[in-house]
Amino acid sequence: MLDRKQFLVKERVGFLKLTDVFDIFDPASGTQIGQARESVSGLIKLARLFINKRLLPTRVEVREHESGPILLSIRRGVTLLRARVTVVDAAGREIGWFKSKLFSLGGGFHVLDSKGNPVADIKGDWIGWNFRFLTADGTEIGKVTKKWAGIGKELFTSADNYMIALDESRPLPPEATALLLAAGLAIDIVYKEK
Repeated sequence: MLDRKQFLVKERVGFLKLTDVFDIFDPASGTQIGQARESVSGLIKLARLFINKRLLPTRVEVREHESGPILLSIRRGVTLLRARVTVVDAAGREIGWFKSKLFSLGGGFHVLDSKGNPVADIKGDWIGWNFRFLTADGTEIGKVTKKWAGIGKELFTSADNYMIALDESRPLPPEATALLLAAGLAIDIVYKEK
Protein backbone atom coordinates (compact mmCIF):
# COMPACT_ATOMS: atom_id res chain seq x y z
CA MET A 1 0.00 0.00 0.00
CA LEU A 2 2.81 2.45 0.81
CA ASP A 3 4.22 2.21 -2.72
CA ARG A 4 1.33 4.30 -4.11
CA LYS A 5 1.36 8.00 -4.98
CA GLN A 6 -2.33 8.79 -4.33
CA PHE A 7 -4.81 7.98 -1.58
CA LEU A 8 -8.42 8.90 -0.94
CA VAL A 9 -9.13 8.88 2.79
CA LYS A 10 -12.77 8.79 3.95
CA GLU A 11 -13.62 9.15 7.60
CA ARG A 12 -16.53 6.97 8.68
CA VAL A 13 -19.63 8.67 10.04
CA GLY A 14 -20.96 7.48 13.37
CA PHE A 15 -23.46 8.55 16.00
CA LEU A 16 -21.67 9.51 19.26
CA LYS A 17 -18.49 7.85 18.05
CA LEU A 18 -15.62 7.92 20.51
CA THR A 19 -12.99 6.60 18.08
CA ASP A 20 -12.37 7.40 14.43
CA VAL A 21 -12.03 4.99 11.52
CA PHE A 22 -10.71 6.07 8.13
CA ASP A 23 -11.10 3.95 4.99
CA ILE A 24 -8.27 4.39 2.48
CA PHE A 25 -9.03 3.98 -1.22
CA ASP A 26 -7.17 3.99 -4.53
CA PRO A 27 -8.75 7.08 -6.17
CA ALA A 28 -8.32 5.69 -9.72
CA SER A 29 -10.14 2.38 -9.19
CA GLY A 30 -12.20 3.16 -6.09
CA THR A 31 -11.05 -0.04 -4.39
CA GLN A 32 -10.28 -0.01 -0.69
CA ILE A 33 -6.55 -0.48 -0.10
CA GLY A 34 -6.31 0.16 3.62
CA GLN A 35 -7.83 1.28 6.87
CA ALA A 36 -6.71 3.60 9.65
CA ARG A 37 -8.31 2.99 13.03
CA GLU A 38 -7.93 4.99 16.20
CA SER A 39 -6.85 2.86 19.15
CA VAL A 40 -7.37 4.45 22.56
CA SER A 41 -8.03 3.15 26.07
CA GLY A 42 -11.44 3.04 27.70
CA LEU A 43 -10.40 5.86 30.03
CA ILE A 44 -9.60 8.14 27.07
CA LYS A 45 -12.94 7.24 25.46
CA LEU A 46 -14.71 8.22 28.66
CA ALA A 47 -12.74 11.47 28.91
CA ARG A 48 -13.80 12.35 25.35
CA LEU A 49 -17.36 12.74 26.60
CA PHE A 50 -16.25 15.74 28.67
CA ILE A 51 -12.97 17.02 27.16
CA ASN A 52 -12.24 18.22 23.64
CA LYS A 53 -10.82 15.31 21.64
CA ARG A 54 -7.97 17.46 20.29
CA LEU A 55 -6.49 17.83 23.78
CA LEU A 56 -6.33 14.11 24.60
CA PRO A 57 -3.73 11.56 23.47
CA THR A 58 -4.48 9.22 20.59
CA ARG A 59 -2.96 6.53 18.40
CA VAL A 60 -4.02 5.72 14.84
CA GLU A 61 -2.96 2.40 13.31
CA VAL A 62 -2.81 2.03 9.52
CA ARG A 63 -3.31 -1.46 8.05
CA GLU A 64 -4.04 -2.90 4.60
CA HIS A 65 -7.18 -4.52 6.04
CA GLU A 66 -8.85 -4.57 9.43
CA SER A 67 -7.14 -7.70 10.76
CA GLY A 68 -3.81 -7.21 8.95
CA PRO A 69 -0.48 -6.23 10.47
CA ILE A 70 0.18 -2.59 11.33
CA LEU A 71 2.00 -0.78 8.49
CA LEU A 72 2.21 2.58 10.17
CA SER A 73 1.24 4.10 13.49
CA ILE A 74 0.54 7.76 14.27
CA ARG A 75 0.75 8.87 17.90
CA ARG A 76 -0.14 12.14 19.57
CA GLY A 77 0.27 12.85 23.26
CA VAL A 78 -1.64 15.31 25.45
CA THR A 79 -1.85 18.65 23.64
CA LEU A 80 -2.19 22.16 24.98
CA LEU A 81 -0.75 24.68 22.49
CA ARG A 82 1.26 22.70 19.95
CA ALA A 83 0.67 19.10 19.01
CA ARG A 84 3.51 16.68 18.39
CA VAL A 85 2.53 13.74 16.19
CA THR A 86 5.01 10.86 15.92
CA VAL A 87 5.00 8.50 12.93
CA VAL A 88 6.22 4.93 13.56
CA ASP A 89 6.79 2.18 10.95
CA ALA A 90 5.74 -1.48 11.09
CA ALA A 91 8.88 -2.46 13.03
CA GLY A 92 8.19 0.17 15.71
CA ARG A 93 10.94 2.55 14.54
CA GLU A 94 10.21 6.27 14.48
CA ILE A 95 10.16 7.52 10.85
CA GLY A 96 9.64 11.14 11.77
CA TRP A 97 7.31 13.52 13.52
CA PHE A 98 5.19 16.60 13.00
CA LYS A 99 5.08 19.64 15.21
CA SER A 100 2.02 21.84 14.71
CA LYS A 101 2.65 25.49 13.98
CA LEU A 102 1.74 27.83 16.79
CA PHE A 103 0.53 30.68 14.58
CA SER A 104 -0.88 29.57 11.25
CA LEU A 105 -4.03 30.72 9.48
CA GLY A 106 -5.03 27.41 7.91
CA GLY A 107 -2.93 25.11 10.06
CA GLY A 108 0.28 23.33 9.31
CA PHE A 109 3.17 21.29 10.61
CA HIS A 110 6.92 21.28 10.67
CA VAL A 111 8.03 17.82 9.49
CA LEU A 112 11.15 16.41 11.13
CA ASP A 113 13.01 13.14 10.70
CA SER A 114 13.62 10.74 13.58
CA LYS A 115 16.75 12.70 14.62
CA GLY A 116 14.88 16.02 14.75
CA ASN A 117 16.28 17.42 11.49
CA PRO A 118 13.84 19.51 9.43
CA VAL A 119 12.59 17.64 6.36
CA ALA A 120 9.68 19.73 5.11
CA ASP A 121 6.73 21.90 6.03
CA ILE A 122 3.04 21.25 5.65
CA LYS A 123 1.25 24.52 4.95
CA GLY A 124 -2.51 24.99 4.92
CA ASP A 125 -4.48 27.58 3.01
CA TRP A 126 -6.52 30.21 4.86
CA ILE A 127 -9.66 28.03 5.07
CA GLY A 128 -7.78 24.89 6.11
CA TRP A 129 -8.96 22.69 3.22
CA ASN A 130 -5.79 22.44 1.15
CA PHE A 131 -2.35 21.60 2.50
CA ARG A 132 0.94 21.52 0.60
CA PHE A 133 3.89 19.30 1.49
CA LEU A 134 6.98 21.47 0.82
CA THR A 135 10.68 20.66 1.03
CA ALA A 136 13.07 23.03 2.80
CA ASP A 137 13.79 24.81 -0.51
CA GLY A 138 10.06 25.39 -1.17
CA THR A 139 9.54 22.63 -3.74
CA GLU A 140 6.10 21.01 -3.54
CA ILE A 141 6.34 17.22 -3.26
CA GLY A 142 2.71 16.52 -2.45
CA LYS A 143 -0.59 17.84 -1.21
CA VAL A 144 -3.52 16.99 0.97
CA THR A 145 -6.88 18.32 -0.20
CA LYS A 146 -10.17 18.15 1.69
CA LYS A 147 -12.95 16.84 -0.56
CA TRP A 148 -16.57 17.99 -0.40
CA ALA A 149 -18.63 15.17 1.12
CA GLY A 150 -22.12 16.52 0.56
CA ILE A 151 -24.21 19.04 2.46
CA GLY A 152 -25.59 16.60 5.06
CA LYS A 153 -22.22 15.15 5.97
CA GLU A 154 -20.50 18.57 6.00
CA LEU A 155 -23.13 20.28 8.16
CA PHE A 156 -24.00 17.56 10.64
CA THR A 157 -20.80 15.53 11.16
CA SER A 158 -17.10 16.07 11.65
CA ALA A 159 -16.30 13.24 9.22
CA ASP A 160 -14.11 14.47 6.37
CA ASN A 161 -12.69 13.11 3.12
CA TYR A 162 -9.14 13.84 1.99
CA MET A 163 -7.24 13.32 -1.25
CA ILE A 164 -3.55 12.77 -0.61
CA ALA A 165 -1.29 13.03 -3.67
CA LEU A 166 2.49 12.79 -4.00
CA ASP A 167 4.27 14.39 -6.95
CA GLU A 168 4.30 11.63 -9.59
CA SER A 169 7.46 12.97 -11.27
CA ARG A 170 9.67 12.86 -8.17
CA PRO A 171 11.25 9.66 -6.92
CA LEU A 172 10.68 9.67 -3.19
CA PRO A 173 11.77 7.21 -0.51
CA PRO A 174 9.09 5.01 1.10
CA GLU A 175 9.34 7.13 4.26
CA ALA A 176 8.05 10.16 2.31
CA THR A 177 4.94 8.24 1.25
CA ALA A 178 4.36 7.09 4.81
CA LEU A 179 4.85 10.64 6.14
CA LEU A 180 2.43 12.16 3.62
CA LEU A 181 -0.25 9.56 4.35
CA ALA A 182 0.32 10.21 8.06
CA ALA A 183 0.10 13.96 7.38
CA GLY A 184 -3.40 13.60 5.93
CA LEU A 185 -4.53 11.71 9.00
CA ALA A 186 -2.69 14.08 11.37
CA ILE A 187 -4.40 17.10 9.81
CA ASP A 188 -7.72 15.56 10.74
CA ILE A 189 -6.83 14.46 14.28
CA VAL A 190 -5.04 17.72 15.18
CA TYR A 191 -7.10 20.41 13.43
CA LYS A 192 -10.51 19.01 12.48
CA GLU A 193 -11.75 16.84 15.35
CA LYS A 194 -13.79 18.26 18.23
